[in-house]
Amino acid sequence: MEVIRLPDESTPPEIRNSPRFYPYFKDCVGALDGTHVRASVPLSIQGRFRSRKGGTTQNVLAAITFDLKFAYVLAGWEGSAHDSRILTDALTHPRGFKIPEGKYYLADAGYGIRNGILSPYRGVRYHLKEFSDHRPENAKELFNLRHSSLRTTVERVFEILKKRFHVLDAEPFWDFQTQVNIVLACCVIHNHIMGVDPNDLINEGLYEEHESNLIMSTLTQREEREEAREWAVKRDEIAEAMWTDYITRNINLF
Repeated sequence: MEVIRLPDESTPPEIRNSPRFYPYFKDCVGALDGTHVRASVPLSIQGRFRSRKGGTTQNVLAAITFDLKFAYVLAGWEGSAHDSRILTDALTHPRGFKIPEGKYYLADAGYGIRNGILSPYRGVRYHLKEFSDHRPENAKELFNLRHSSLRTTVERVFEILKKRFHVLDAEPFWDFQTQVNIVLACCVIHNHIMGVDPNDLINEGLYEEHESNLIMSTLTQREEREEAREWAVKRDEIAEAMWTDYITRNINLF
């Protein structure tokens, strides 16, 4: 089950007002990631819901805007489900996760690089703590550092959500559909607390946008591979532009 609000296609001020991120991430509209919420399910299906940490959970996918609000939430997937599989499901729902053409969300490497999803370079330093001792040494490292700095927004929102709604960490005793609904309700309430527009469609769980400028995942595997290559080239172009400016300015902007 999912809730959605219409994406804002303008460059977020958190990017526009930062020389670390602008103009490189000017087409980025948010970040996405998954989080696990405790789940109670019948013994016969507990294996599917068992996460890597051992407990039974539902794997919740969320897209976050940089003002710390939820733009999309898909709850109810088994805790053992791979992140990329859940994202594919979200993108293929008739009223699922839609990304404006030419825009993208930041995601970790587990989601892969695909149309509208920009992930970091694999096998390259990424997490902020890995750069605490020395600066990035090449374009890929600089890209990963700034990607990580921007994508931490989604981790902050998950942390805020779970601290605000302790029910998400409690042992649930409701039926599973109610458990899913509680996750969605907490996300909606969070948006209200953060000052969301009361007319925002996320509050109704509806999405009636049918314009052709929204990315729909209806491609063949060959077409998906080709699009992934195109987005990898786009990532390289961003990284090279970022590195060139970084070297030219010769100052610490990260």
